[in-house]
Amino acid sequence: MQRVRRLVLRSLVVGLTGCASVPGPSTGGITWSPALELGGRTYAAEWVLPAGEPQALLVLQHGFSRSCANLRETMRRIARQGLATLCVNADMAYGNPALADTMAAALLSGLVLPDGRPLPQRIVVGGHSAGAAFAARLGWRLDASAPARLAGALLLDPVPVPGFADQLRAVSHAGQRPVLSIAAAPDGCNAEQRATPVLRELHDEAARAGHDSVIAFDMGPGSTHVDAEGEDSDWLGRTVCGTPSAAKVEQLRAVAAGWAADLAAGRVPSAGTLLGTARDL
Repeated sequence: MQRVRRLVLRSLVVGLTGCASVPGPSTGGITWSPALELGGRTYAAEWVLPAGEPQALLVLQHGFSRSCANLRETMRRIARQGLATLCVNADMAYGNPALADTMAAALLSGLVLPDGRPLPQRIVVGGHSAGAAFAARLGWRLDASAPARLAGALLLDPVPVPGFADQLRAVSHAGQRPVLSIAAAPDGCNAEQRATPVLRELHDEAARAGHDSVIAFDMGPGSTHVDAEGEDSDWLGRTVCGTPSAAKVEQLRAVAAGWAADLAAGRVPSAGTLLGTARDL
């Protein structure tokens, strides 16, 4: 019966849009949720701005049937490292490649921060679950149009879609840009870590080119697909994908924020300080 209930809940996940309310600008001026015009459509967007001048922009996209509300605290942790973060509430089926293409065009043609300042020059593509497929497509487009602005990728328990490997390969550019991934324990929610072979290939290609810039951190036993969401997850995320523990959530956010700071500064994180790398996968 428990197995049947779990399968039924997995089928219901399609309708999830996120339960938390959307915040307005905070008194500290760091959290903003304006409407965002992309390709002639209006989307609800959530930005988190650092206290000072942002060193980079991270587009951190939510997963399939999730919302930006599910990543708020993770976005805030990263913003404290000096990055402006942006998430758009949208359908993430197959990573929504059309929206990724539209987003790439907007980033390169006049989009500004919600307080009116220009976007930082350095752009990091990121995402959770199917949002990582969005990130790969977005990075592929940026690599083709403005390669100097693309700083790398930050993927949270990625779930690949067709085209993911080739698009992420363009982001890596034979290891010249970091591709960083944090993976939860294998589960149906992360397609049993189906992104792992892709990361292994990219790591080996980068190593042959003399780079150690494709890094995968395995969170190990007890981790869940919704650790990236933490307390911002909801009943459906917890029931279908597991209950995130405070320790695992903190571990993921600490690694993600540190990596984001490295990408913003143009550094390649050190794989030696982590418990697992793509070389061990």
